Amino acid sequence: MNTISNIDLSRRSAIKAAVAGLGLVGLAGLAGCGPSDTGTDEAGSAAASSTTLTVAASPSPHAEILTEYAAPLLAEQGIELVVKEYTDYIIPNQVTSSGEVDANYFQHINYLNNYNEENGTDLVNAGSIHFEPMGVFAGKSDDIANVADGAKISVPNDPTNEGRALLLLQDLGLITLSEDAGITAAKNDIVDNPHNLEIIEQEAAMLPSTLADVDFSVINGNYAIDAGLSLRDAVASEDPQSEVIQTEYANIICTTPDHEGSEAVQALVAVLTTDDFKAYLDETYDGAVLPAF
Repeated sequence: MNTISNIDLSRRSAIKAAVAGLGLVGLAGLAGCGPSDTGTDEAGSAAASSTTLTVAASPSPHAEILTEYAAPLLAEQGIELVVKEYTDYIIPNQVTSSGEVDANYFQHINYLNNYNEENGTDLVNAGSIHFEPMGVFAGKSDDIANVADGAKISVPNDPTNEGRALLLLQDLGLITLSEDAGITAAKNDIVDNPHNLEIIEQEAAMLPSTLADVDFSVINGNYAIDAGLSLRDAVASEDPQSEVIQTEYANIICTTPDHEGSEAVQALVAVLTTDDFKAYLDETYDGAVLPAF
């Protein structure tokens, strides 16, 4: 998959770059998640007690949550949260493994497990934060209960999210999958398709933009939110109380084994697993993003 954008969302960056120049870059390279050491004067002493935590995230809701909710709370603890935004599902894990960032926040448990298996990596789940029910959104048609024969339905093409989408279509009675397909089901696992539906596999990020070309599209919550789609407008969605949704598809803070126990990463997980955070999700996302703790 190609990266569509890679935008540093740190709201302080434009001002701080002019003030700090290359000092912050040098600091990040030397210290990573560790304390800063920028001098012995009064300003330097204050900076010496601070920590920078850099996190890769998808735009919505992950980057929004980090910048709007987590960053101010971490700042109170002397931790500056820098958010780098990515719109694909590959690079955030690559830059986490390489050490370019300290952690990422974009993927669910099942995706991480699959990524590690396919790439021989050892990234870890530092904490489950939220989950986003996947929705079926109307394109050319709007009656999912009376879907037309030959209707076109687009689904994500990555292994974990395609299986999730197909399971939702099976729950709706539109297709039947082989008994052993499970959560990694693919189009070839469809054993009964009474309406002769055309299942179109596309990159997950592209599904909202091609919605008008199909009858229905099964879209990941984060991409739906980013495109201005509301789960309340979906013609169908996953059951948020489903055990498989909560255990396999909880979105996580992901990091390397070396960083898993760092104070900064643990602080981030802590502020994102509170009752106040639950209230923030409810007020901000109206049921489209739900707590996973």
